[in-house]
Order: sequence, then structure tokens, then C-alpha cells
Amino acid sequence: MSRNATRRRVRVGVARLRSLIVGLLALVTAAAATACTTTEDQPRIVVTTNILGDITRQVVGDEADVTVLMKPNADPHSFGLSAVQAAELERADLVVYNGLGLEENVLRHVDAARESGVATFEVGDAVDPLSFRTAGDGGPEEGEGQPDPHFWTDPDRVRKATDLIAGQVIEHVDGVDDSAIRAHADRYGEELTDLTTWMEESFDRIPEDRRALVTNHHVFGYLADRFGFRVIGAVIPSGTTLASPSSADLRSLTEAMEEAGVRTVFADSSQPTRLAEVLRTELDGRVQVVKLYSESLTAEGEGADTYLRMMRANTTAMTDGLTGD
Repeated sequence: MSRNATRRRVRVGVARLRSLIVGLLALVTAAAATACTTTEDQPRIVVTTNILGDITRQVVGDEADVTVLMKPNADPHSFGLSAVQAAELERADLVVYNGLGLEENVLRHVDAARESGVATFEVGDAVDPLSFRTAGDGGPEEGEGQPDPHFWTDPDRVRKATDLIAGQVIEHVDGVDDSAIRAHADRYGEELTDLTTWMEESFDRIPEDRRALVTNHHVFGYLADRFGFRVIGAVIPSGTTLASPSSADLRSLTEAMEEAGVRTVFADSSQPTRLAEVLRTELDGRVQVVKLYSESLTAEGEGADTYLRMMRANTTAMTDGLTGD
């Protein structure tokens, strides 16, 4: 073969390779443009806490993009937002948030989104909120009489929240299939009804004289009201983890525990148990600390990555802790 023929073949091969590369780049660009268009065109719902995020996703399905701001295993009282996350709130079609003071570092961003014209829905205020209260006799505790934001510990209120969220999505988010949203909400509502029944049957194993709760902070008032427990007190005498107990607070709590015969303290799994461990010293080690998933879902596969799994895990831990199993 002549040298010129070889060069000609090389030039043809290079030209074909260039053509192939250009074609591939065009396909990649087109796919990326399609993906961007789909993302931009899809309705957007932003949810503050991961518990509400899971509930909202059950309602929405594939009808809209749901962004959850709070990471797994985080504290809803103290988590904050990046500048990008704050901007997402103001670009949303709907913002779903717990409210009643729960997301203490995020509510100002929700207010800003509302002022810019974004539809917002405060779930806690819409499900007949209770006020903080205890059965202890150590005097009034911080926050007592104020609205309690921890409504999700009562699955019946979550079922009501599910219907309300569905209504808000249908009203404020254009482009969703209303019948699909309602069908999702109805299906999830049935699962919540089953959860309530299972929790009732589980708690029936606990004798009446052992249905007394002491927690890291006041988080199970709704569960106590729904399933017939007494809230004796909390290590942190407040509805927020950002407060701190005094020595007098701990003394009052240990006295109330002694009087009620309580030997089990339930501490949130996402928070250090240091404060609950103090009670071991105060009560000469005659207390067990049981970890619960009370205010945050876990990462996937860690035992409480959905609301339903969280409530089942907590019910089992509480029942075992209070029956001595």
C-alpha cells in the first residue's frame, strides 16, 4: 500500500471518529436538556422536617418533586438551612412545615417565603394541637400551657394531617392529578388506621400502674393523651432540646419518679443520653434508659427511615421497657 493511501485512510478514520464524538455529544446535550426541562417543569413542594417529608411523599407520589430540608437523625429544634436551601423555599409551589415553634431556626425562612407569595401550610396548627402539661407535682415547667408541636406521636392526628396535606397540594400545586393525590392519601390513611390498632393492642400489655412516661424533653404528650399514659416529667423540663435543666429541676423530677415508682427514662436516639444518665446517679443506678426515635427519622436501613417504621419501633421499645421484657 502506498504512503498516500495510508494517509488517506487515517484521515477518513479521524473524520469518522470526530463525527461519532460530535453525535454522542449531541445526544448527551439533548438528554441533559430534557432532564433539566423535566425538573424545571415539575411542581415543587418543600417540607421542613423529615417526618413530615415522609408523610408528604406518601401523599404526593410522583405527582411533584418533594424536597425535605431536615437531614436524617437531625434535631428539628436546632437544624438550620444553607443559602441554597433557603432559596428553595422561595421557589416552591407549596411549603409544608410543622410549626408551633418546632423548627426554631427555620421558621423565619418560611415567613420570608410566605411574604414573597409562596403558599405555606402549618400542619401542627391544623390538627387540634394540645398544650404542654405534665402529671408531676414539681410545679409548673417551662413551656407548660403553650402549644405542643409534637403531634406526630398520635397516628390519628397524622391521618388527619394526611388529608389536609392532600387538600393543600390539590389547591396550590398546579399540574398534579387530583384523583391520584386523593387515592394516595386514602391508601396511606388506611395504613395509619392499621398502625393505631396495632399500637393499641401493643400498649394493652402494659399494666395501668406502669403507664408513666419520663423522657429527655416533653415530646410524647400526644401519644400519652391518645393511648392513656401519664407524663411524669422530663429531664429537660421543656418542649425543646435547646433548654437546659437546673439542679432543682432534676431534684423535682427524681422525687416525682420516686413517688410514681418510675424506673424507665425514654431518650431520643438522635441526642446524647448524658442528661438521662444523670438520673442513674440521682436514683442510685435504679433506672434504665431506653432510646426512642422521637423527633427524626433515621437514614435508610437504620430502623426508623419512615414514619410507620419509626412508630412501630418506638411502640415495641416502650412496651418492652415498661413491662420489663
